[in-house]
Amino acid sequence: MNYQNRNLTIASRFREVFLDGYFIANTNYKQSLEDVSIEQATANVGDLNTIAALTYHINYYLSGLLSAFETDRLEIRDKYSFDFPPLRTEKEWKRLVAELIGNAERFANYVEEMEEGLFDRIFIKQEYGTFLRNTEGVIEHGYYHLGQISLIKKIITNRNTV
Repeated sequence: MNYQNRNLTIASRFREVFLDGYFIANTNYKQSLEDVSIEQATANVGDLNTIAALTYHINYYLSGLLSAFETDRLEIRDKYSFDFPPLRTEKEWKRLVAELIGNAERFANYVEEMEEGLFDRIFIKQEYGTFLRNTEGVIEHGYYHLGQISLIKKIITNRNTV
């Protein structure tokens, strides 16, 4: 397989969920979060995570994976993936969204430029699988939480219009 084509294909799949796609989910993080207010982002819906918590969570993994790709050190831990300071202002919320979108751009660009064959190499430790498995994992993880965000947003929007 031509590695450059594989890089572009995987980066494109990643961009679909985070930045500009509509093919699978008919939305993406950038579009879904752009019109969410701080009130909506922090609103509780039963015992579900808030939109803010899910945004932080996916950004935590994305930034941690990107850092690990660049440094060969995995410094994130599952137990900290929802530990974030409360958001109190619209500015703080918009900063979190901008950080997620910025990390998504960096990640997609990194994948496009990965050295030949890196996808097939072990990522940090054997137990973590390959770079490909982790890259596909962040795409799948992204879709999973994008679906949650979309549903929570719909519930909040409908609750406020009834």
